[in-house]
Amino acid sequence: MAGILAWFWNERFWLPHNVTWADLKNTEEATFPQAEDLYLAFPLAFCIFMVRLIFERFIAKPCAIALNIQANGPQTAQPNAILEKVFTAITKHPDEKRLEGLSKQLDWDVRSIQRWFRQRRNQEKPSTLTRFCESMWRFSFYLYVFSYGVRFLKQTPWLWNTRHCWYNYPYQPLTADLHYYYILELSFYWSLMVSQFTDIKRKAAKMANYAKFQKMCDLLFVMFAVVFITTRLGIFPLWVLNTTLFESWEIVGPYPSWWVFNLMLLLLQGMNCFWSYLIIKIACKTVSKGKVSKDDRSDIESSSEDEDSEPPGKKPHSSTTTNGTSGTNGYLLTGPCSLDD
Repeated sequence: MAGILAWFWNERFWLPHNVTWADLKNTEEATFPQAEDLYLAFPLAFCIFMVRLIFERFIAKPCAIALNIQANGPQTAQPNAILEKVFTAITKHPDEKRLEGLSKQLDWDVRSIQRWFRQRRNQEKPSTLTRFCESMWRFSFYLYVFSYGVRFLKQTPWLWNTRHCWYNYPYQPLTADLHYYYILELSFYWSLMVSQFTDIKRKAAKMANYAKFQKMCDLLFVMFAVVFITTRLGIFPLWVLNTTLFESWEIVGPYPSWWVFNLMLLLLQGMNCFWSYLIIKIACKTVSKGKVSKDDRSDIESSSEDEDSEPPGKKPHSSTTTNGTSGTNGYLLTGPCSLDD
């Protein structure tokens, strides 16, 4: 294990030439970042995850209920063993040929089978209450971190004079505020590594949408779009990338980890451009429809009200009923399913 750690923390990869880890040991006069500090993020990530569970249950949920957001999920598909087997074992999106085969087997019309699959897919999607609670948690955390960052970072001299930062690199002392800020952010994103498999991808403005506050939703979306595009396409490349790519090259010079970190920043900028394109696309739809419509970034995969644009199917087959059962399957007592979408 010691050999692996020594290989991972190789000085010639992480640090500029003629700098060693020994040069960055803490002294009575100054405190420097230590590799061991990163290990603090793991237990703190678990703590943040537990705080999130408490927050969503005892703070976000009462707020949602106060806004009349219900926990009711989408309409439940009526039980049918044959369709359930196809859904779980074969496909959740049957093609036209399979729909025709199921129609003949169950003596249902194609449209009813399409509706059953749509309802069954929606059953697996979270309720509006669940989505609101998650959005409120992320909104609250991001608001706190953003407010703390603005209050702290505006006091740091190297924020306004980035060249000064590189002249002293890597010998900048680590303040308690900066240490707390970075460890908190790192712990939060480690906690998302656990919850990402169940999380619904949502923005904070979605809370207004779930609460049916359409005007507020529109206003928050406009604010989000302006801030996102300004910071990601303006400040980030002109300020951050400029100093990490050009000023650092001129003053410090490149070294192995310099290439890795700057490549990651460039990839991030590429994603910023793509996300900005999606935001502009949604904004254009908003202008044309007069309100924020379905969000291409998130609603398509999670909204319980999507998939209404399925093809109407072919001409319905006739359905026969005997003693309250439909056709030959015998699983439904009141017909295949409701005809109301």
